[in-house]
Amino acid sequence: MKKIIAFLFLFQISFGQINPEEVETAENEFETNFFDALKEKAIENYDKAIISLQKCLQKEPLNPEIHYQLGVNYLAQKNYIEAENAFQKAVDLEPKQRWYWNGLYDVHYQTKAYEKAIIIVEKLVTFDANMKEDLVSLYMNTQQFDKAKTAIDDIESKGTLSKTIEMYQLQLQNMSKGNKPKIIDLEAAIKSNPKAEQNYIDLIYAYSVNNQEDKAFQTALLLEKELPNSDLAHVSLVKFHIQANDISKATDSYKRVVKSSKIDFKIKQRVLNEYLIFATKNPQLLVEIDNSISYFDNNVGMDVNKELGKFFYNKNNFELAQKYIEKSNSNDIEAIDLLLNIYDFNKQFEKMAKKSEVCIDLFPTKANLYYYAAKGNNNLKNFKKAKDFLEMGIDYVIDDPNLEVGFCKQFIICADGLSDLKMKQTYQKRLDAISKK
Repeated sequence: MKKIIAFLFLFQISFGQINPEEVETAENEFETNFFDALKEKAIENYDKAIISLQKCLQKEPLNPEIHYQLGVNYLAQKNYIEAENAFQKAVDLEPKQRWYWNGLYDVHYQTKAYEKAIIIVEKLVTFDANMKEDLVSLYMNTQQFDKAKTAIDDIESKGTLSKTIEMYQLQLQNMSKGNKPKIIDLEAAIKSNPKAEQNYIDLIYAYSVNNQEDKAFQTALLLEKELPNSDLAHVSLVKFHIQANDISKATDSYKRVVKSSKIDFKIKQRVLNEYLIFATKNPQLLVEIDNSISYFDNNVGMDVNKELGKFFYNKNNFELAQKYIEKSNSNDIEAIDLLLNIYDFNKQFEKMAKKSEVCIDLFPTKANLYYYAAKGNNNLKNFKKAKDFLEMGIDYVIDDPNLEVGFCKQFIICADGLSDLKMKQTYQKRLDAISKK
């Protein structure tokens, strides 16, 4: 139950449903239905999850998170029309939330509506510049080669191209010379020179673009046979072995990719994501994730432990989320907020107090850090210390009534601990005034 409450806390704080402490009771009808929806989704009872979410909508029809969760469940059922409608409603209500746009992208990509997917990814690029690689792939799939070239040039101007984008760039260069490789030509080239690795890579791509996945798989197997030292063969083989639910072979290929010094980091990252989703369905494989993290340590621009922590947090697995975020080297506010949420709802008040106090030095105007520091110290009976944090932090609370309520309640708890009647009366009046708004 604590894990579900923690998830609901993040959702409700983000969308202004209730204050930080009321969520712990989880007694009202809306919360009960939302809990039920999460539980049913987790065990793949999507029909029941949808029913519970529809009850939530009766209470809060303009809550974008409920529409998003409906989209997730409809998508799991492959009910693409309803999924698209639900994600679109979430986007309309909260266009600044990237995950709602991601939901629409998933629908269009799975239904091969690439033109619609392009519109969404063009939006997602504003949230994450790395999505431009997806955009290049979509432009190539829809034969918008001029736009693909422009996007590749933009990526190249800002940094190093991944192997995949280099492949697209080479294909565009060949096309501009009138030498666009065709499937029949690539097949002939492999027969005449079976040791030329790039021909296999180009053919795998060509088959995939033409939705000939079986032939793409056979080509990857042939590459593995002809060039046993080819790590690139396993980039494709990971996906195919996962689709076949072949745990042993998928794991062997995954290890081969992440250990390789020849494969671009972005490709490794994509393969990690594919294998991670596979591992959540086969928990015995999570040890392989742990064992492979060290191969990402020297890659600038991504903290793998943090990303794993976020992944498991969004999957409501707060035990693993805490494990990875604590191992993270990241001191960005996103990771800090997630970790403090976990500490709060697991009642790890000593950890919560210490972490928030350290982070205040990094983010001295972030009001919620003072709230967590005060709450942690209140629960540890360090009332004087809690009062200091509350007094320092409350001035940073701006246009956030939920957090202001949380501060007032911690002041009242602190006042009881210090037997300060005047303080208690002051913040009880402030709390009452907020409640009447």
